[in-house]
Amino acid sequence: MPTAVSAPRTLYDKIWDDHVVTQKEDGLALIYIDRHLVHEVTSPQAFEGLRTAGRPVRRPDCTLATVDHNVPTASRKNFVSVTDFIAEPDSRAQCAALEENVKEFGLTYFGMKDRRQGIVHVIGPEQGFTLPGITCVCGDSHTSTHGAFGSLAFGIGTSEVEHVLATQTLLQKKAKNMRITVEGELHEGVTSKDVILYIIGIIGTAGGTGCVIEYAGSVFRGFSMEARMSVCNMSIEAGARAGMVAPDDITFAYLKDRPLSPKGEEWDRAVAYWRSLKTDEGAKFDIEVNVNAADIIPTITWGTSPQDVVAITGKVPDPSTMTDAVKRKSAERSLEYMGLTANTPMEEIPVDKVFIGSCTNSRVEDLRSAAKIVLAAGPGAKVAPNVHAMIVPGSGLVKEQSEAEGLDVIFKRAGFDWREAGCSMCLGMNPDQLAPGERCASTSNRNFEGRQGAGGRTHLMSPAMATAAALTGKLTDVRKYLGSVSEANIAAAPKLKELTAYQFLDAPAPPPEPITYTASGDLPEAEAPSTVEKFITVKGITAPLHIENVDTDMIIPKQFLKTLKRTGLANALFYTLRKDPHTGKDTDFILNRKPYNRSKILVCTGKNFGCGSSREHAPWSLNDFGIRCIIAPSFADIFRNNSMQNGMLPVTIPQEQCIVLAKDAEEQLEIEVDLQKEVIRRSNGEEISFTTDPFRRHCLLNGLDDIALTLQNKDSIQTFEQTRSEQWPWLDGFGYKGKKIPVNVSRGAPKTDW
Repeated sequence: MPTAVSAPRTLYDKIWDDHVVTQKEDGLALIYIDRHLVHEVTSPQAFEGLRTAGRPVRRPDCTLATVDHNVPTASRKNFVSVTDFIAEPDSRAQCAALEENVKEFGLTYFGMKDRRQGIVHVIGPEQGFTLPGITCVCGDSHTSTHGAFGSLAFGIGTSEVEHVLATQTLLQKKAKNMRITVEGELHEGVTSKDVILYIIGIIGTAGGTGCVIEYAGSVFRGFSMEARMSVCNMSIEAGARAGMVAPDDITFAYLKDRPLSPKGEEWDRAVAYWRSLKTDEGAKFDIEVNVNAADIIPTITWGTSPQDVVAITGKVPDPSTMTDAVKRKSAERSLEYMGLTANTPMEEIPVDKVFIGSCTNSRVEDLRSAAKIVLAAGPGAKVAPNVHAMIVPGSGLVKEQSEAEGLDVIFKRAGFDWREAGCSMCLGMNPDQLAPGERCASTSNRNFEGRQGAGGRTHLMSPAMATAAALTGKLTDVRKYLGSVSEANIAAAPKLKELTAYQFLDAPAPPPEPITYTASGDLPEAEAPSTVEKFITVKGITAPLHIENVDTDMIIPKQFLKTLKRTGLANALFYTLRKDPHTGKDTDFILNRKPYNRSKILVCTGKNFGCGSSREHAPWSLNDFGIRCIIAPSFADIFRNNSMQNGMLPVTIPQEQCIVLAKDAEEQLEIEVDLQKEVIRRSNGEEISFTTDPFRRHCLLNGLDDIALTLQNKDSIQTFEQTRSEQWPWLDGFGYKGKKIPVNVSRGAPKTDW
């Protein structure tokens, strides 16, 4: 018999296939998770769930924790403890809770005393915790960053954080394959940030919904790992579940000899496997997008969505030219919020603040590109008067390397504020925030309303472009700092030392703090599925909403994320729409009006509801308000999943039908949603059909808990782990002292070094 030839597979197909533990007939799979990153914002409720159920962390050796979102980036010279250093009570509580949780559950933790502390998506690759071919998750949507290494990396909600901690697996449905190819030569001054902003401008923030994107073509092959990470980081802004670049010699050179990378013979075995992680010739993609590199010039955002992009040489768009009514209304809203007038040249827009940092652009390469613009501006270059410009390294090690190279001296001499590592002004959960009305040139990833501070206005761009804005005081084409004069200025400046990360990775770390943890790493015995609130039918008042791209920051602003509970968030729902920012009084927003303040259902006529963060706080706030069902033309993937984890039902129907239901809602007619029969009943008796994932429908109707269901697959998970250890032994918990942690035995705290 001739040997069967397998069909050509994509990079995503290969990694997915290698991680399926069990597969259901409806396509839902239990996949194994190789790496789990944890931070303070999305984990407290997950650890509390483990504690309540008496469950241990399944694989402490595959879990790495740090604090990043809440931490101040001011000098830590006098740092003693989190409780003394962090002034804001809720921020302090989240950071303190994580410190207690990692001690109780025996996890590797980079605390604020640790020079390795930083943004999760910077420290993972930096330490070699991120590797090709793995599955990697974190309670943060920008986990897609790690796909730059040829891994399947995506953000998850808090319920899923608990699921991974307890079982080291996740229930997932395979996404579609999408390939974005960029061929050709990039113009001078065009960076990876310009490339991804341009792509999002083409396909929109919902363009990748339901997909995993593979980035291909000569441009991505020529990018450094830092540049690839910036692109994959913003895949979520294009609506994708994840973004990936096939690993190659550039990847292997970056990873070799990192603290947690495989060593010796296992390195050779790993590289041999990693070289197989590329899309086969003839593999089919569901969606293909081709981009000519020559079409991209320095790009910037003008509105309140990452798809609101324009060339720096362009003008603010005119909503009156837009034919789609919902898009036109969204554009008008954006311009009003941003304080912009249609047809204003982008280079005439002044800025108040400049932020260079975030998990998108806070690595050494990013800071070097910013420093180069300062040098190109010539001796005596200074941040413009009335502009506050801050630079926040992505980790303590990035900061140390930058200082050793002399980058900090360049920045400080020019008037930039040089900070400590953290998420900083990317989302303003810490003291680094915009004041209402302030305009920021930012290297972060989101320009949502209030993202960097209530009433703050954000323009996304590359580090080089942000530096140019800092020096001129307005949005500026970075190419003005390129050319012969600029090269002469750089040549005349003192030569910078360009060092390697390896000169900093192995320096002494603080001694580990005591950990008390004795639980076994084995899975607990299978148990009967526990119950959560059932969803069978919901009937009642429905609130209409006519907004496109309703993002998670709009649903619940960042100041309400500092909670250790899942409840008490009803007043936070759509807070910036429900409260006047100047007076604090209630506005005329739909949920403030009777009878809509008692709504059980929300119908949105705009597409892409729930885009943005993977944080579960958005569905928590809706649920707490009393809304059990959201009807919309389309949903962001993570929001849809998070809603169902909380006993809520997201219903997708055509936009025309959403408009019909919104009109019913405006007439205060009740609507009934019947999940059992999968129909929406209007008051006139008409029924609108919808479909739901069979497994999720079963769980909602019966109020079943995912973790308890997964634990019924205990034997399959343990069998998978045994095979995994044989095939990819480098994935089994290397500790920071080079000791390997055996699988399926008790893992004492001394095995992992803080």
